[in-house]
Amino acid sequence: MSVDINSLKQQAAERAIEYIESGMVVGLGHGSTAVLVVRRLAELLQTKKLRDIVCVPCSVKTESEARWLDIPLTTLEEHPTVDLTIDGADEVDPNLDLIKGGGGALLREKIVAQASQREIIIVDETKLSPALGTQWAVPVEVTPFGWGSQIKFLESLGADVGLRQDVNGNPFKTDQGNLILDCGFGPIPEPALLAYELGRRVGIVEHGMFLGLASEVIVAGQEGIRHLKRDDKN
Repeated sequence: MSVDINSLKQQAAERAIEYIESGMVVGLGHGSTAVLVVRRLAELLQTKKLRDIVCVPCSVKTESEARWLDIPLTTLEEHPTVDLTIDGADEVDPNLDLIKGGGGALLREKIVAQASQREIIIVDETKLSPALGTQWAVPVEVTPFGWGSQIKFLESLGADVGLRQDVNGNPFKTDQGNLILDCGFGPIPEPALLAYELGRRVGIVEHGMFLGLASEVIVAGQEGIRHLKRDDKN
């Protein structure tokens, strides 16, 4: 029997939204799953089931969607601590570490995640993986200046590197005007070590490994919804 992934994602989004309370500062993620959260949140605000919510969007696209739906927005300058962020992910390992950035918003997503007291990730079960890098390349955001020099460095770390392109075949530009190099490492045995190597390279703005940031992952699957918690992994 075929499974409607979109329907399962909707169920996962609605489960995550149950944790939003009136008066909260809420981080809104980026991507197809996050859009479901934004639309459902708008409904709850319009029907007054939630009140006094302000939201920090993780991308220009999410911001535009939220404004169109009359969701009150704020910034991290106005509210440096986010009560709860709900976002998606491209890959989730057994430690609830993530690869994100398939939609190109990894920098803002990570800034908001670090500012969040609670980060709930919602995915369908196909995103679960035995190790980061098994199914997904690591997006690496780099400055336009000198971006070509980063390729040799990334290849020295074992990556198969490709410059991300947009639908017109031009280099993809992030909301900050940077480029993304998609780096296929294969299964990554030590994500923290790789993150360290990437983090100390000048010209690499950020990478798509989100380590230790997700407090919970809500997984939509054929057998229903599973709620995985980082505390359960300790």
